[in-house]
Order: sequence, then structure tokens, then C-alpha cells
Amino acid sequence: MTSSSEPAVLHEVTVGDPAHGGHAVARHDGRVIFVRHAAPGEVVDVTLTEDAPDARFWRGDATRVHQASPDRVRHVWPEAGPGGVGGGELGHLTLEAQRAWKAAVVNDTLRRIGKLELTDVVVDAVPGETDGLGTRTRIELVVDDAGRLAMHPHRSHDLIALKTMPLAVPEIAEHVRRSRERGSRLRPGARVELVRSASGLLVLVDGESLGQARKHVRERVLVTGTDGETRRYEFRVAGGGFWQVHHGAPRLLAERVLAAAELQPGERVVEAYSGAGLLTLPLADAVGETGRVVAIEGDDAAVRNARRNAHAHPWIELVHGDVASAIGATTAEGADVVVLDPPRAGAGAAVVDAILAARPRRVVYVSCDPASLARDLALLVAGGYAPRDLHAYDLFPHTHHVETVAVLDAPA
Repeated sequence: MTSSSEPAVLHEVTVGDPAHGGHAVARHDGRVIFVRHAAPGEVVDVTLTEDAPDARFWRGDATRVHQASPDRVRHVWPEAGPGGVGGGELGHLTLEAQRAWKAAVVNDTLRRIGKLELTDVVVDAVPGETDGLGTRTRIELVVDDAGRLAMHPHRSHDLIALKTMPLAVPEIAEHVRRSRERGSRLRPGARVELVRSASGLLVLVDGESLGQARKHVRERVLVTGTDGETRRYEFRVAGGGFWQVHHGAPRLLAERVLAAAELQPGERVVEAYSGAGLLTLPLADAVGETGRVVAIEGDDAAVRNARRNAHAHPWIELVHGDVASAIGATTAEGADVVVLDPPRAGAGAAVVDAILAARPRRVVYVSCDPASLARDLALLVAGGYAPRDLHAYDLFPHTHHVETVAVLDAPA
């Protein structure tokens, strides 16, 4: 942060291309500046938020627009605008422009980090998506010193009390609104998770459920397989555990993975980072009782819930352990298809090496981070695998986050 009492402002800065993280790149007097709340081609004033003299680059917010992009709209959530909370950094752009932004970032990252020259990736909306609002079924907040539900600004430990939460599903948005009106007796600094599921609304405070005995939820997902049959799955999930945030994401990803895998009855699938079984169960139905799905997961609660969720599929084998450590022994028995959905850091060399050693006919890689995806795809390609398809999905509207599904085939 600038050392003066007031942050420095750079006037009439021309903004360039988007960069991963929700910034656009600008240059001023030879200095690179990552600018939030702007759009490519705009001329803006930038209020600097990080401007250490010896820094390789500076950061700032576009706080006045002199020449606006035709894609600029009134921010869908003004509380997440310049100087506000993080989590809505693209809300000043049309959804079409947001998806073009994300596609540009994915394509640039694949080429720059992965050294991959692929057909340009496009970012598709979730079917039925209209304005990108009211989609999040999980949010995490912090209680401020006045007992209000709050969020951090970008790259800050400060807290800003929320008035609204338009990105969340109505039950969560209403809880935030009522908490603002009624106030809260929660301890300042407490971490509050709001989870809307088929079980209703669950409020977790520092991991403990508020006013309820349960700490897990039920999720129900309809999935249409490649055989045209629509099946209903029910999952037990830890309230604070991982589950796709967008209400349409579980079905979308399960169906896209099934279509990408092109499984046949009797095949053997190895699934890494399998969680509570969102992909595991549809994969098991695709290979049938003559096939096998080996699912590897390191989180204790997720594995316990997966055992409950998979009880009707005895041809699912659950492996509890670190993926990098367990996948070698698991894939040594062979795999027709490997499916992986790693955390943001990606799979890494050890996991990729195990996949390459197993030589599955196809790899389906679900990713929430373009940079780690690019690194891992580069390793798979260096090992002989050929990218067959890569699609991206806008599961986090009004933010820079994007989900991708990459499909690679073994060398002929």
C-alpha cells in the first residue's frame, strides 16, 4: 500500500488485455499494473492498492472511467465494486463479455504456461442461466467487530459488513438480509458458512451447526447418461465439505464427464480426488456391474460419506489416501479411463506420471484453475497424450473463476 495517508491515483490509464485473477493489464511509465473493475480498451483512473517502489508490478482499482467499454453495465452487486468486498470482480460487465474474458484467459494460459496450441476454448453458460444471479448454494463469511456478517476486500484482512448477497440462492440471500436487520450475537471473528441443499439451509459457525444437531446435508442430482436414461442420485455431504457451488454445476459436470469418457460396460475407471462421489456414482452406472470404478480421496469425511453414497454400487472401490501416494498402486492394475478433478493446485507430476504409466485410453481432467491445468496438460502431452477436446463452463458468474473439462487420448 502506498505510504501516504491517501492512496495514489494514476490518471487516464489505458487498460489492456485480461489476466488470470480478475485483473486487466495496464502499463504506466514502464510499470505493469494489474487493474480490477476495468475492461480491455477502457481509459480509467486507477487508485493504487499496492505500489511498493521495489515491486515488479502494482495493483489498483479503476475508480473513474473516462472512456467506457461497450461491455460495461451497472454493477450487479455494487458492494463488490471498487473498494468493496471481493467475489464479484467482473460484475460490471455483461455476461457475454465475462465469458469472453474468461475464454481469453484460459487460451492465453494454455499457450503461455502449457506451451499448448489448441483450438480456441469457449466458455459456455450453465443451461438455463439468465443473469448469473441467485446461483451460489454455499458462501463463507466472517463476523465483524459489530457482530455483522461480513466479507474481506480483495487481498485484505479488513472486513466489510454485507447488506446484500445477490449472487447466492434466495435462502442464503434472505438470511444475510435478516442478519443485517436483526444483528448477531456471534463472536467477532467467527467463520460462518451458509449452505443451501436439499436438506434446507444449514448455518455452520466455526464448523459447528447453529441450532441444529446435523453437520451434514443431502444433495440430490439428476444425471442423464449417454444411454439417454436419467437417473436420480442422492448424496450425503459434509456441511463444510466440498461440493460444487453453482446449483446447476453437479448435473452439468457429471453429464459432461460421462459424455467425454465414452465408457463401455465392463471397463475399469480410476477416479482421483473423488470427494463424496458426485462423479463416482454416474461413472459406476456407465460401466455397469461387470465394470469397476476405483475412487481415490484423501479427505476423511468425504470418504465416510462416499461409502454411504456408494452402498448400492458394490463394484465401486473406495481408496482412502493421498492421491499422489495411492494412485500408482491403483493404476498399476490398469485403467481404461482416468477421471480427475483436483483442487486448485492441480494434480502435479507424481499423479501425472502414474497416469502415464497406466496408459488409459482416455483421460478426463476437470479443473477450476487454468494455470495448474496448463501445467498438468503439458506433462500429459509430453507423455504422448493428444488433446481431444477442451470446454470451459461459467460456473462462477460475475467472478473471474472458470471450470474446464479437458479430454485427452492415448497415443495410437
